[in-house]
Amino acid sequence: MNSSTALARVLVDELARCGVPAVVLAPGSRSGPLAFALQAADAAGHLGLHVRIDERSAGFLAVGLARSAGIAAVVTTSGSAVANLHPAVLEAHHAGVPLVVISADRPGELRGVGANQTIDQSGIFGGSVRYSHEIAAPETRAGQVAYWRSTVSRAVLAARGRPSGDPGPVHLNVALREPLTPDGDETWVEPLDGRDDGQPWTNAPLHSHSVLTPDTASRTLVVIGDAPAVMQQATVQLGRRRGWPVLAESVARGGSAETVECAPLVAAAESWVGQHRPDRFLVVGRPTLSRSITRLLRGDIAPVDVVALGSAWADAGHAASRVHGPEVLLDVHGEPGDPAFLAAWRKAGELARSAVDAVLDRAGGITGLSAARAVVRGLPEDALLFLGSSSVVRDVDLVGGALPQYVFANRGVAGIDGTVSTAIGAALGRPQVPAYALMGDLTFLHDSNGLTIGPGEPRPDLCIVVVNDDGGGIFGLLEQGAPEFDDVFDRVFGTPHAVDLAALCAATGTPHELADLDSLPDLLRPRPGVRVVEIPATRKSHRELHARVRAAVSAALSR
Repeated sequence: MNSSTALARVLVDELARCGVPAVVLAPGSRSGPLAFALQAADAAGHLGLHVRIDERSAGFLAVGLARSAGIAAVVTTSGSAVANLHPAVLEAHHAGVPLVVISADRPGELRGVGANQTIDQSGIFGGSVRYSHEIAAPETRAGQVAYWRSTVSRAVLAARGRPSGDPGPVHLNVALREPLTPDGDETWVEPLDGRDDGQPWTNAPLHSHSVLTPDTASRTLVVIGDAPAVMQQATVQLGRRRGWPVLAESVARGGSAETVECAPLVAAAESWVGQHRPDRFLVVGRPTLSRSITRLLRGDIAPVDVVALGSAWADAGHAASRVHGPEVLLDVHGEPGDPAFLAAWRKAGELARSAVDAVLDRAGGITGLSAARAVVRGLPEDALLFLGSSSVVRDVDLVGGALPQYVFANRGVAGIDGTVSTAIGAALGRPQVPAYALMGDLTFLHDSNGLTIGPGEPRPDLCIVVVNDDGGGIFGLLEQGAPEFDDVFDRVFGTPHAVDLAALCAATGTPHELADLDSLPDLLRPRPGVRVVEIPATRKSHRELHARVRAAVSAALSR
């Protein structure tokens, strides 16, 4: 067989041996050998293959698969195709998502000479990857298989954070020389086989350290932001063991009824917080959603301890007094917390939710908050929920209530890039549970390409709920939404688009249904395939409604 076919077969086989369950392919010519190898591995049941025509969508589909299934890979051809993966790589980098990027490239003799579709791909993602390696064009000689397999193993281990403890994206840039198609010859100059037992070529455990037990501050308030799911779950369990109240962002609340409800609204009630001050904050992950919670972490209320993953940690307020490794979350030796402190924070969350419900029950029309409440409370307990950025993920934090078992969102860089594709990937990664996505109209439009799925491609059972308020509702809550800017706000911030979402969905054959709050429960019942449920809403009252909600919670907590 030719050298490019041999290399491609080894790389794909080693990915499967390393436990990579799914690979997303954006087709191209230079990546042809990898495409043939992936198709064969998919047909043999060694891994799942998903094909997309748009590299940006492909990258975010892989991010969704990795968030849900633990790790995934994406393969592209050379040139600008690789650059289109950068937003997804950035998301994986900042969110600690294990993502393997494999880009096909021209061999050395075709670089820098004006060859078509050729750019400098080595190091294209800079410091946003945990590991980057250039695999030179293969040659017809013995002694390369062990190098190819060990390189793939090393990349997968680095993506999983082994042994560093810092998971994230990795990049293998693979030079492939023509011919780029199989030649019918199955012989090679040395065996292409991996380990006899089917295991990865190389394996490595996480670093093992002794448990770092924090001080036994009985009034510790735990804050969970964006972090790998295993850290979020371990933190909730730590709070349960120690009797500490937990303020968790939406993505960390999945399947847990033990976190403080409506945490951003409770944190915004300054007078109440002043009467229930913690002795210490323990921060896990990156809090990204609520200004009221980040204000708690400035160091003027209580000392701030941070749990770091790898060499970086979140400390936007520059107040961290101590930094711990993730082993601190396994602490089983500390003294229990103050039961009265725990009860007070949990009761505050319950009061806040009741106050929010009262305001929304009286509000006229459908708003982002009322739509989020209706969706969250209409989902099955065992569901998967993917949340779009901007308003939606914050609205879910504000309305309280139990969230389903699996909750995901792109909070690494908190952009709206690739949300539809990431949600589809997350649903494909857990096909055994009913899957839902909740997003705004601009987020949906930004990645409507994600609905372009080939007729032979796997499709998840995913209901995409779009809250359509015809523009960027979140800006109405920020400084730009103040009344004095009304004359320019709508055009340069609100950005109304007047897009017919039903017609857009029809172009890809995606079922579309309009909903109001009364019809929504029936439309949320699990159904097969990818479908869109649109909830028309208003953003005109956005700012005033949020102000009423904050005032109602503050009043409820002051009684």
